[in-house]
This record gives sequence, C-alpha cells and structure tokens, in this order.
Amino acid sequence: MQVLRKLLFPISLVYGLIVFLRNRCYDLGIFSSKSFTTRTICVGNLSVGGTGKTPMIELLVRSLHQKYQLAILSRGYKRKSNGFLLSTHNTSVEDLGDEPFQLKSKFQKVAVAVDADRRNGIAQLEQLVKPDVILLDDAFQHRKVKPDYSILLTAYNNIYVKDWYLPTGNLRDSKREAQRANTIVITKCPKNLSLSQRNEIVGKINPKEYQKILFSYLSYNKDLKGISANLDELKDKKVTLVTGIANPVPLEKFLLGEGVTFEHMKFNDHHFFTEQEITVLKGKQCILTTEKDYVRLKSKLANLYYIEVSHQFLDDDSKIFETELEIFMTSNS
Repeated sequence: MQVLRKLLFPISLVYGLIVFLRNRCYDLGIFSSKSFTTRTICVGNLSVGGTGKTPMIELLVRSLHQKYQLAILSRGYKRKSNGFLLSTHNTSVEDLGDEPFQLKSKFQKVAVAVDADRRNGIAQLEQLVKPDVILLDDAFQHRKVKPDYSILLTAYNNIYVKDWYLPTGNLRDSKREAQRANTIVITKCPKNLSLSQRNEIVGKINPKEYQKILFSYLSYNKDLKGISANLDELKDKKVTLVTGIANPVPLEKFLLGEGVTFEHMKFNDHHFFTEQEITVLKGKQCILTTEKDYVRLKSKLANLYYIEVSHQFLDDDSKIFETELEIFMTSNS
C-alpha cells in the first residue's frame, strides 16, 4: 500500500493544486463564506482518518449544556436519508448515521440534525430549534460556512505538519488552513508525554499568536455498557473485538495493556453490517465493540458489550480549554 501511495504522488500534486485554488477563491471572496446570527463552533481536521471528532463534540456538550441550549449539525456520513433531517425518538441509525445517532442517544435534550449542506442545516436549526450555539461536526473544510470558533484536531502519531495530500498522504486540506483554527488539539497522545516533547510539537506547528495548542489522550472507561460489566470480567472470556472505525490501534493497545486477549474483526469506518456478518457474530461467545459500532449492532446482537472513550487533557490544558470556551461564549453573547 505504501508503494502504491508513492506511485500516486502525481495525483496528489493535482489534488493539492485543486485544494489550493479552492481555498484561494474563498480567501479572495470569489467564493463566499456565510456567517450566522447563532454562534457556531466547528470541530474538524485536515486529514482523513480518526482524530477523535465525536469525543470532542461530546466534551463540548458536557462543557456547555448546563448554561446554553445546544444543537449539533453533522453531515451524517453513509446515512440512508437525504437532505436535512432533525432527529426524533423515532429516527433510526440508518437515517441519521452512526455518529449523530450515538450523540442523540447519549444527549437526549440536545437537538441533533444532519445535512450535507451546512448552510441549509444551520438555517433550519435556527428556525426550528433556535439554539444558543450550534456545534458543527467535521466541518473545518466546509468553507461555505464561516464558524465563530474552530477547533482543529490532529493525531499525535500523524500530526498534519508531517503529512501530505491524498492519495500519497492523508491530508484532504492544506496545512496552511490550520491558521483558521482558534484551538489546535493534539489528540491520542501518550499519557507521559513530556514538556520537552510538547514544546517540540508546538515548534513544528508554529502557531499564530491567537492560537492555543492543547494536548489530550484517549481515556477508555473500564465500566462497559450494553451488557454492564467491568473490563476485568472479560479477561477469562473468549472475546471478539468488532470495530468499524478509522483507527482501532489505540483501542487494541489499551485492551492488550489491560490483559484482555481477543480476536479482532475489523471493518471499514461507518460500516453497516450485512445479515451474513450478523450471523457470524451471533456465533461468537462475547463481543466487545466501540460505542459508534454499538448503535448499529445493538438491535441485532445479544452478547454485546461496548467501551466508552473520551478525551482527557494533559496537565492544565483542561482549564485552558474551559477558559477559552467561556471567553468565546461570553464575548459573543
């Protein structure tokens, strides 16, 4: 695969040129970016692959929901519906998409909507919900909307400054677009990341004066959901790990570190399981999956556990994050 990616380097040059021209058209006002009356917070990345966008949306909800009425707007990737859809108690995971459905299941009082047209989605939410703030999931590259605050995520093991355009690399947008972010979060860091290592990363990113660089790691909850159990109870079971996420490696490492042995059935990100695959899974003794996969499997399997994941900031970065949010929310009220 790496050899093939290198052979496709000329295509990545063409892709990079198209991305550059598109962004320049927005910078010069040839293409328009629309601002909205309702405050918007954008969460996104510059690359394909998992950087932890959904856990970051969850973190924002937990930080803001007690003071503000929130709405979440997502594209609803691989959903089986079209156009704008505001979720209700009767909305299915197929119509909403797995990640928006996960968010709605966890935060019942938060309006969750999907629309590939972010402008239309915001306008509809302003009319139907009238929230104080709209959280835009995976919208950093969607420049038709000009968010009021942007959080850019980049994974520790593949920071965007060291990456290259698709298909040779994983970048779907230009590195220079990082300057549009208010906060850049380095996700999936080792817990013991030293201050000197952090300073080295900050030096490579070379942030603008107005930008904060924060560091976080993934925290897995050992109290499993679905079938309630503690992770330690799975050590003596024949566990099948089922994942349909972009990067399951951190979860694999965590489970192995906790002494859980497992066979791993890997599927593509946002995978909708076929009847044949469900039949195979029904024959497994104990299935452990992610929260995102659980919402697609829970109505089809009985022997199902899932593990929650969240962002935890290193050292004082949590306080910095909360302070930045509070400054933004109060200065735009």
